[in-house]
Amino acid sequence: MPKFAANLSTMFTELSFLDRFAAARSANFDAVEFLFPYAFGARQIAQRLARYNLRLVLHNLPAGDWTAGERGIACDPRRIGEFQDSVELAIEYALELGVGQLHCLAGKLPPKVPRERAHATFVENLKFAANKFREHGLNLLIEPINNRDIPGYFLTHTRQAAAIIKECGQDNIFLQYDIYHMQRMEGALSETIRAHLPLIRHIQLADVPGRHEPGTGEINFPFLFRFLDEIGYQGWVGCEYTPRAGTLESLHWRTALGVPPAIEADA
Repeated sequence: MPKFAANLSTMFTELSFLDRFAAARSANFDAVEFLFPYAFGARQIAQRLARYNLRLVLHNLPAGDWTAGERGIACDPRRIGEFQDSVELAIEYALELGVGQLHCLAGKLPPKVPRERAHATFVENLKFAANKFREHGLNLLIEPINNRDIPGYFLTHTRQAAAIIKECGQDNIFLQYDIYHMQRMEGALSETIRAHLPLIRHIQLADVPGRHEPGTGEINFPFLFRFLDEIGYQGWVGCEYTPRAGTLESLHWRTALGVPPAIEADA
């Protein structure tokens, strides 16, 4: 059975962010991930992780003005200095939080910037980040994202991501494979995962359509979970879905797989 991590940016959102750690533990998650930690002190989050014996398996580099619709700045040639500063901030948090890998959002293709220039900028920024990360034993992940949910997103296909990783030539850049995004863009999930398994260090899930929990859409998750075991995937699977009702109600898919039900949390 794969190892599942609760995504605290999309799950337990009926609670404040810092209260979601206790909720994840009470629901028998051993690990968590989230989009960004930067609105809180790193020590605050580290204390929650330690208190509830949770492992943090992923967070993102800063991604510009998220509330204004930005989804990363790594492909923007006008913001290279800002990107480099964001790498230093991400490392500070990663070291405090004990996370070993971070995701770099490519961002949307900037207006009036040729795609070739955006590509070159993205590659050079990834090389910069990878070299900084290597000093601290950190891995850098990139993730293709569907361009229906985020029109104009620069990185949209698995083969594109694999080619960029090869071009960067760094030994600590890997692929983050999101089942939801790639079902929307490509399909052929098991075939693609098998072909790129050596590059994949993290997987995320949500069903299609709706981006809700497994069992609410068209993806055959029991098959995929068995498949991940069969091919020897060793990483975590982040539950980056929006519960269709409450978070606890959304965990029916885990119950069907034999995961123990939620327990009472220690407040």
